[in-house]
Amino acid sequence: MAKSLLNSEFISTLLPKIVHFGQNSRAFLKELFGVMSDQIKAVTWFLLKLIEQTIKQFDNFVDYLATHPIFDLLERQYKKAATKLGVLGTTFETHYSTIKQSPPYKKAALYAQLTRADKPIGILLLLWPTLIALWIAAEGFPDPLVLFVFVFGVILMRSAGCAINDYADRDIDSKVKRTAQRPLATGKITAREALIVFATLSLLAFILVLFMNTLTIGMSVIGVLLAASYPFMKRYHYLPQVHLGAAFGWSAPMAYAAQANEVTVIAWLIFLATILWATAYDTMYAMVDYDDDIKIGVKSTAILFGNQDKLIIGVIQALLIFDLILIGQRAELSGFYYLGVTAATLFALYQQYLIKDRKREQCFQAFLNNNWFGMVLFIGVLLDYQFSATV
Repeated sequence: MAKSLLNSEFISTLLPKIVHFGQNSRAFLKELFGVMSDQIKAVTWFLLKLIEQTIKQFDNFVDYLATHPIFDLLERQYKKAATKLGVLGTTFETHYSTIKQSPPYKKAALYAQLTRADKPIGILLLLWPTLIALWIAAEGFPDPLVLFVFVFGVILMRSAGCAINDYADRDIDSKVKRTAQRPLATGKITAREALIVFATLSLLAFILVLFMNTLTIGMSVIGVLLAASYPFMKRYHYLPQVHLGAAFGWSAPMAYAAQANEVTVIAWLIFLATILWATAYDTMYAMVDYDDDIKIGVKSTAILFGNQDKLIIGVIQALLIFDLILIGQRAELSGFYYLGVTAATLFALYQQYLIKDRKREQCFQAFLNNNWFGMVLFIGVLLDYQFSATV
């Protein structure tokens, strides 16, 4: 009972104190916020005035600049310069137009068409296996001179191959829709000129090879024979695409020999891979001309394979992937290389999708897509050796 009364007294005494504290706190906070409100208003007024004065000063500065004589001078100089440039541009256009109408320029443009300088896909398809062979032979970055010789050699020999191809097909190209406007087919370039271009480019490529070792020089003779004979094979057998693969693939053992001064099993596996690869992608290319080739009697793997073309291309691509795996094992390559092989396999599957209906445009797109196939393989080799060198 006493404890209960004690609690009642304690509560009755504490409650008024709490009420008094609350009233005092309320009055204090009201006064505090009143002072703060006045301060906020003062600061806001000051900032607004500062912004107002800044804008006025900026406007005065802009007005000053707008009327300053230096800008009139700059405007006059700009107009003079523009006039001079306009005259120079007109003069250049006039001279360039005159140059374009000149016989040497027109002839050079025709030679560029003859060598497919405007269509680098062939250079790239020849370059990727060459670079792969160089990197594997060197187990990393190859000798700069060897790299220079083979990159420019690829450009020269592909261009020479186009010239001799058009020479061989000079009576055929005019009957094929895709090739009817080639300069030799239209008579804008003579057969003799095409042979001169082929001989000149081949000679330049051979001069480059003379900087390499004896083994490479000897192998270059076979390379020229393969390149020169390929265009004529479509008249004699149904496997000109295989012959093209051998012509393109020969650069791989040559490059390997130039870097390593020997030709190992790995070099021949790269050679075989290039033959399989070129047979697959050039068959896709031949599918574009299938109807025209049937009419004029030209032979190709697309005609030989007939309705089984897609299946056989798929089998060839599967053998190619298997060969690439063997190359990786022989060269003791690892993760990055096999990622490249995996990416290349996906591109091969995409190419099968493109040719499924045998439409001209899609077959040609499948052919072009092989540039990505070769590129990812080379990137895999490049990264593999780079990664190995840093661990």
